[in-house]
Amino acid sequence: MPGTPRERAREQTLQDITRIGREQLASVGGAALSLRAVARDLGVVSSAVYRYVKSRDELLTLLVVDGYNELGDAVEAAVASAAGPREQFLALGRAVREWALREPARYGLLFGSPVPGYDAPGEQTTTPGTRVIYALVGIFDNAFRAGKLEADAAAPIDDRLATDLDRVRAELGLTTPDHLLARGVLVWSALFGAVNFEVFGQYGADTFTTPGALFEHHLAVLAETAGLPAA
Repeated sequence: MPGTPRERAREQTLQDITRIGREQLASVGGAALSLRAVARDLGVVSSAVYRYVKSRDELLTLLVVDGYNELGDAVEAAVASAAGPREQFLALGRAVREWALREPARYGLLFGSPVPGYDAPGEQTTTPGTRVIYALVGIFDNAFRAGKLEADAAAPIDDRLATDLDRVRAELGLTTPDHLLARGVLVWSALFGAVNFEVFGQYGADTFTTPGALFEHHLAVLAETAGLPAA
């Protein structure tokens, strides 16, 4: 841990606060997070915690950034270990699902119902919050540049949608044409939709006895939809 002893102590305290915040999140949910409870579990008076985290919203932001970064680390490591765009996409999807099932409370904070009264500050959460998206569009765009993204245009692109896609393409530095970029958005939303349904129990308790097999099927279909057919 770099820095002066004071800086190291501050960083360690923030890590402890974040750890306790994660435990609270799992036990009572985001809306009921309490800095007093964090102080109690940390073994200090409340005023000591307020020197590091001034409000419940700041604690939520710490947890949001922490969650996005841990998920981003897992996804980027999975993608880096896979060879070929289809395998990279499959690895990304599996990494998202595995993290979500391992950390349902934190996944719910990131992708579930908003915490009443909390508005995540974009200047702190946008960069970590887009790491998975950047990994996903990177796979698709690299595949297109290499001539490995194959999908015919199946539906016309409205002029207004084309304008939006132009802006997205410019912001992300992509070369992917409109019909493939639009499919990528569909795949992105469907991937997280499939994970959400499983994590939040939307299929019902007894509908699928092997949800992992269902997810693998969906993942394969989404790879085909994106333009990454099996060899």
